[in-house]
Amino acid sequence: MNIRIEIPENVKYIIRKLEKSGYSAYAVGGCVRDSIMGKVPSDWDICTSALPEQTLEALQMDNIIENGMKHGTVTVRYKGENYEITTFRSDGVYDDNRHPRSVSFVTSVREDLARRDLTINALAYNDREGIIDHFGGVKDIKNGIIRCVGDPDERYNEDGLRIMRTLRFASTLGFEIDSRTAKSVHRNAELLGNISAERIASEFNKLLVGSNAGYVLESFPDVISVFIPEVKPMVGFAQKTPHHIYDVWTHTVKAVTFTPEEKLMRLTAFFHDIGKPEAFTESPDGRGHFHGHPELSEKMAYKILRRLKYDNQTIDTVCRLVRLHDKRPPAEPKYVRMFLNELGEKLFPKLLEIKYADAMAQSQFRREEKLNYIEQLRSVFFQEIEKGSAYNLKMLKINGRDIIDMGVKDGKCIGFILDKLLEMVMNDQLENDREKLLSAARKLASEVSKEV
Repeated sequence: MNIRIEIPENVKYIIRKLEKSGYSAYAVGGCVRDSIMGKVPSDWDICTSALPEQTLEALQMDNIIENGMKHGTVTVRYKGENYEITTFRSDGVYDDNRHPRSVSFVTSVREDLARRDLTINALAYNDREGIIDHFGGVKDIKNGIIRCVGDPDERYNEDGLRIMRTLRFASTLGFEIDSRTAKSVHRNAELLGNISAERIASEFNKLLVGSNAGYVLESFPDVISVFIPEVKPMVGFAQKTPHHIYDVWTHTVKAVTFTPEEKLMRLTAFFHDIGKPEAFTESPDGRGHFHGHPELSEKMAYKILRRLKYDNQTIDTVCRLVRLHDKRPPAEPKYVRMFLNELGEKLFPKLLEIKYADAMAQSQFRREEKLNYIEQLRSVFFQEIEKGSAYNLKMLKINGRDIIDMGVKDGKCIGFILDKLLEMVMNDQLENDREKLLSAARKLASEVSKEV
C-alpha cells in the first residue's frame, strides 16, 4: 500500500537491528493510525517475530525492562524514550471477558493483527514493506468508521473493555460506529459489569472530552447505564416546562457538547441534572418542577464518582459546580463574592461555562436573558478580581494572631470573629481596612466574652 510514514530515527534503529538479526519488525497500532491521520503519535509501539529472549539478544542494548517478557513484551529505554517491543502473538480462550487464559507466540504479523480490537488499530508499518493492512483499517480511517476486526461479538466477549474503547475512539476521532459493530455494542453492553471501575472511568473520561461525545452519549445511553444505572430514568424523561425542549438525557448530552473539551467541565455537565427525575413534581396546570434538583444531583454525583474510584479533588470540584449550577443571585458584587467564597477565582469561570452550556441546551424561552445574566456575572467577577475584593479569610487585612492579641484565646471564638468580619466585608458592611477591622474585631470580642 503506497502510504509513507515518517518513523522516528529511534524506532527505525530498533526495527533495523531486529531485521539484521533475521526477524521481521514493524511499528504497530495507534502510532500507525495517528500517522495516517496526520497526527503526531504520543508513543511508538513495535511488534516483531522475535521471541522476547531473541529480542534481547538482537538489540544488545542497556536499559531494558524485562518485567513483561512472559507476555511477550520487552521495554527498551533508548535516548530518553521508552519503546515497547512485543512478540507477535495469538490469544487463547478468554475466561473472564477480559484476560486470555494463555498467549501463544506466532511468526505471522497477520495473526497478531487479527487479535486486535478495531480495524483502525490493526495496522503495522515499516519502511521496507509499507503499510500492513489485512482488515481494511486504512479505508475505515479515510471513511471515518469504527469497525471491529472480524466478528464484533467475539471481540467483545474476549475483552469487555473493548466496548468502551469503541465508544471512546468514536468520540475522540470523530468517527461513526459501523452498524454491525454498533448492534454488537448494544447487545454485549452488560459485559462492562465485569470490568474494574478504574478502567471504566479511564475510558469514560476520554470519551467525555472527545469532539464527538454528543453522538456517542445520545446513541448509547444503554451502555452508559451499565456502569451508571442512574442514567436510565433520564432517558425520555419529559421536563414539561417552557424552558426545555428536550428530555433530561438529551438536554444533558447537549449541555456536555456546549462545554469545553475538558474533564471537569464535561463531568459536571454530565451530572448537573442527574437528580431531576427523582426531584420531579407536576403542578395542576401540567407544568414540571424540579425543586432541589441541584442538591440531589450533587449527592448522586458524589455517590457515582466514588463508586467509579475518582480522586477526591475531582469529586469535590464536580460536586461543588453541580450544586451551584442553577443558583441565580443578582449580578452584584456581594453575591459574586459569595460565589467566589465557595469556588475561588479559578473555579468561578468554570461555573459560568456550566451555566452557559445549561442555557444553550434549553429552549429559546428567555435564553437571551439568561445569557445576558451570565455575562453580567462575568463582568462583575472581573471587576472584583481587579479591585482585589476580599472573599476569603486569607484576604482579610487581619488574622487570628491579631484576635489573640486582643485577649481571645478560644479557637472557636477566634474563628467566629474572623468569619463574622469576612461576612461583613463581603456584604459591604465593613471596609477591608486593617484599623476598621481591628475596631470591629474588638467590639465582637467584647460581645463574645460577655456571652462566655
